[in-house]
Amino acid sequence: MRGFKRKIHLVDSTTIPLIASCLDWAKHRRRKAAAKCHLRLDLQSFLPRFALVDTAKHADAKRAREVCAGIQAGEIVIFDKAYIDYSHLADLAAREVCWVTRAKDNMKYRVVHSEPQPSGSKVLRDDWIELENPQARQDYPGPMRRIVARVEVDGKEVELTFLTNHLEWSAQSIADLYRCRWNIEVFFKQIKQTLQLADFLGTSANAVRWQIWSALLVYLLLRYLAFLSQWHHSFSRLFTILRAALWKKWDRLALLRHYGTADGHFRYLANPAQAYFPGWG
Repeated sequence: MRGFKRKIHLVDSTTIPLIASCLDWAKHRRRKAAAKCHLRLDLQSFLPRFALVDTAKHADAKRAREVCAGIQAGEIVIFDKAYIDYSHLADLAAREVCWVTRAKDNMKYRVVHSEPQPSGSKVLRDDWIELENPQARQDYPGPMRRIVARVEVDGKEVELTFLTNHLEWSAQSIADLYRCRWNIEVFFKQIKQTLQLADFLGTSANAVRWQIWSALLVYLLLRYLAFLSQWHHSFSRLFTILRAALWKKWDRLALLRHYGTADGHFRYLANPAQAYFPGWG
């Protein structure tokens, strides 16, 4: 995201439906089974930094510490309200990690300070708050910031409430930061549709995990080839070309460089110039 020189991490999970009759280990409802992939994505490079494959029956908040363990001081992490664990939020703040999330509907709080907003602003409220629930207050004793803003979602303007531990950035910057989290949905769509994470070769937990891990490794290799060949088209087109040429004795980089001169230009969500693969180029 422009204007932020810090590394930005996006955290979310995606549920992968499985066949309940064949995978008893993955059952999470009466007649349904699913695996869940928790992912931490680097926004600048659009590459996964951490992935955890688990069953879908566990709440996202139970995996929040593991997914965010590698984030360094001064970096930014953005996640959905499903990952809210107040003790974990306090731990991130103690590690000097800036976090941005959405507020839960049932959150009880007390307004300590409120910043006035100009008339016509899309930011409706900008408050410093303290949690009122005794257990939540014990887990997170310090102040946090609650921002209510109108944000465009799917072409419509909706009112959303955000939480953050950063008390100095503008309220609009916080809202813009959270909008970046939706880019991880694009990543999940790419690996699910392009790499076809629907049909699994095995039924054991390890077989499913290895196939998901293999898909993530294939994604990394394809992005690396895109970086070396200066590919300017879509990821799905890159995958289609390489799959068609997989069993041919062709120079893959030369093929991609030649094909990349065709009409049309696709801008990646991230500019990989120096964001990843340092030293290459």
